[in-house]
Amino acid sequence: MNIKQRAMVFAYPLLSRFTRWTGKSQKIINSKKMAPVSFYSLQAVLINGEPFSFESVKGKKVLLVNTASDCGYTPQYKGLEQLHQKEKDKLLILGFPSNDFGEQEKGSHDEIADFCEKNYAVTFLLMQKSIVKKRSGQHPVYQWLTDVSKNGWNDAAPTWNFCKYVINEEGNLTHFFESGIEPLGKEMADAIHA
Repeated sequence: MNIKQRAMVFAYPLLSRFTRWTGKSQKIINSKKMAPVSFYSLQAVLINGEPFSFESVKGKKVLLVNTASDCGYTPQYKGLEQLHQKEKDKLLILGFPSNDFGEQEKGSHDEIADFCEKNYAVTFLLMQKSIVKKRSGQHPVYQWLTDVSKNGWNDAAPTWNFCKYVINEEGNLTHFFESGIEPLGKEMADAIHA
């Protein structure tokens, strides 16, 4: 970790308390609507260059998170990995590194993978760096997550790094969580065990 990243790890508990106190980045949206376009028709590319078909996740809950290495929320990698270890029989976590918010993910695919492995022992799946905001080049998975005509109800795109989307075992989007919702928090546990 560089000096900035170490400072962010140190400051993360303060940021977390601040967001809980102000309600900033604490937004939760959920629904039970069915998706008009199948989640399982999607695909992405793993950070190592291998294709990944979402067809392979049928029957599991999926948590999708847009991540970054130089963000105040980067220490959430630790909680995400703990959640992965705890729930891996029923939950698949997919990280989508993104440089959409303030140049906070500038590294190459290899640098991102190395950072995640060395600093947070990440073993959950990481995809190649992607555009997650609603703009030209938005990754098809994030197009699905943020388009009511595809997912059935949600148009909320990530507002910052570490926003989270939960997909149920039937391939329907059930929850959107803003950055400040902790991976190991009660809100996430409720969504996973619903």
